[in-house]
Amino acid sequence: MAVVLAHLGPEGTYAEMAALCFAHFLRQQEESKIEYLPCATIAKTLHCVAEAKADWAIVPVENSIGGSVPMTLDTLWPLENLTIHQALVLPIAHGLLSHSDDLDHIRSVASHPQALAQCRIWLDTYLPQAERISMNSTTEVLAQLGNDRSLAAIASPRAAALHHIPIQAHPINDNLENCTRFWVLNRQPLSSGSQTSLGFSLYANVPGALVKALQAFGDRRINMSRIESRPTQRSLGDYLFFIDLEDNAQSPSVQAALNSLTDVTENLRVLGSYDIWNLKPDQLTQILSQMVDPSAS
Repeated sequence: MAVVLAHLGPEGTYAEMAALCFAHFLRQQEESKIEYLPCATIAKTLHCVAEAKADWAIVPVENSIGGSVPMTLDTLWPLENLTIHQALVLPIAHGLLSHSDDLDHIRSVASHPQALAQCRIWLDTYLPQAERISMNSTTEVLAQLGNDRSLAAIASPRAAALHHIPIQAHPINDNLENCTRFWVLNRQPLSSGSQTSLGFSLYANVPGALVKALQAFGDRRINMSRIESRPTQRSLGDYLFFIDLEDNAQSPSVQAALNSLTDVTENLRVLGSYDIWNLKPDQLTQILSQMVDPSAS
């Protein structure tokens, strides 16, 4: 039976590239036939696995320039049967794709909001006249480029090659060290690893409530590498908090912190413990060169 990997599609997205890298990882662990399930949105990607239509979901969670990906956190929180088992950090080098022969003729640029944010300075400098259009993925608009030379897209060189679209400029991201962290999730129980992600809500938005929760980690010298808030969507000023810890969820110190948190939080959920695979550009190139036709995997 094939292992099905769900990712944000269509073919050529960075999420698909992350899925190809995870497939490479799976093949090193076991011999399995792998199938890919491109999804129209991040939310659909996660729901496919939660509803057992796929085995693994590969979704972006944070970019070094654009920050967090809210859709991933907002969708994951209520899907209590999903657990993070791996993190992949991919180098991201955006290109400007268009059939136009002159940048001055480009009137609009379309891509995922994260990609647009990661290229803001370049766009302000070289395409200040162009409207920026947000799409569900970096590749969603590519089919329209052949019919409209005034339209451009921000996407990967892989997407340009797959769809036979000229690259007008590359790389155009504002920081050459641009990278995105992806989470790999499935329906299996909590795993182990060097990092732990969790989320919680508080009983009330009162002075000191968040401090008491965070003190559970500070008192035990557990380093928090990331913290952010998202609205619960229940009422204004009511938030969920997501935290990444540099420790395993099963360690005695984290277990003690979690026990302490149960007294000061309304809802507490450990999203997963996992290791992080940081891919270098040459590693990514090598893996992708071995996965020319993912449908044949």
